[in-house]
Amino acid sequence: MTFSLRSFISIIFIVLFSYQIFYYLVSLFVRKKEEKYQLRYHDYAVLICARNEEAVIADLLQSLNDQTYPEEHYQVFVMADNCSDRTAEIAHENGATVYVRNNDRQVGKGYALEELLKNIERDYGDVFDGYMVFDADNIVKEDYIEQMNISYCQGNRIIAGYINSKNYDSNWISAGYSLFLLKKNRYLNNARYLLGLSCAINGTGFLFDKKLTGNWRYHTLTEDIELSVDQACRHNRIAYCDKAVLYDEQPVSFRQSFYQRLRWAKGYLQVIRKYTSSLVKGIMDGDFSCYDMLNTILSAYGFSMISILISIIEFAMLVYLGINVIPYVRTILAGLAKAYLVMYAAGGLTTVTEWNNIRASRFHKILYTFTFPLFLATYVPIAFYALFARVTWVPIRHTLSVNRGQ
Repeated sequence: MTFSLRSFISIIFIVLFSYQIFYYLVSLFVRKKEEKYQLRYHDYAVLICARNEEAVIADLLQSLNDQTYPEEHYQVFVMADNCSDRTAEIAHENGATVYVRNNDRQVGKGYALEELLKNIERDYGDVFDGYMVFDADNIVKEDYIEQMNISYCQGNRIIAGYINSKNYDSNWISAGYSLFLLKKNRYLNNARYLLGLSCAINGTGFLFDKKLTGNWRYHTLTEDIELSVDQACRHNRIAYCDKAVLYDEQPVSFRQSFYQRLRWAKGYLQVIRKYTSSLVKGIMDGDFSCYDMLNTILSAYGFSMISILISIIEFAMLVYLGINVIPYVRTILAGLAKAYLVMYAAGGLTTVTEWNNIRASRFHKILYTFTFPLFLATYVPIAFYALFARVTWVPIRHTLSVNRGQ
């Protein structure tokens, strides 16, 4: 009976997620059509919330100062959020308009963004067409704003960019993050965009129009996925611009990675509680993007948690009944081997198709396809722990000062 239950869970999983195989086919074989647009130089506010980022923020600001987009049509704002270093001074020295925030009760990027937007509205009024959001450790390509503006001119009002990595080749952890983001760029957001579905924001490097989002109200531990899910519920389409490229710094220590992904996992739980009923309503209304987003927020929990629970119960029952557990262990190991191969195939395909975009040696590109499944597997115990842990927002320390995006 237990084995048949496991088979039933596997079948449900395949039924619910097999559409993503179609995403891979679309990304591989469908080419983006050139959309007509009338070029206009819109006015943008660039938003950066930074907490003790003196080591890296100058690189981002320099890359923003070097944009091909006319400088009179964008302005850079920095919220120095609970800083105890020279972040504010360095931002000011590099031409940014700086605000300072000291609030140890409402902690997190969502709250800092909300206050930054209120300050801009108070001091400048409603003069900006769109708002671009970056993290202090980012570096943007010189035509980033130009490419985002083209997408905006094509009628898109919330746009996700292409996220690459500053430090893919640091170690297997940074490579795992990087390859995961590249996979999401190419085989999720790209396919969604080609199919006319709503894409997902991945933390940083996105544009939004307040006419569509309203005042900033996203304060979960994963404000990016909350924004994505909320817009899907409202039947607003998030677009994707693969030519707007930024480079992000990834964690290199497992400790940093653990706490960052623990925050993400807890944030997903918050979004699940807050939006599941709205997503189900959207599904009933025939919006496939709501189905896609519901799968996105549930996949890290639903089936992995159920599978773990079933495995524990099955093993305990076999031991209690005195039944030989070796065949069962072999079955589990075979299942893990299959899962490894599936994840390796996803990482390997992404490595091949994004080969020229990966900033690493040939050796490391190949090596980290083998460690990619292990990186993904470490998310399972983290997600399980998030069910019980009390999680607060903790900043990630960034130290890699480079200029590889230019």
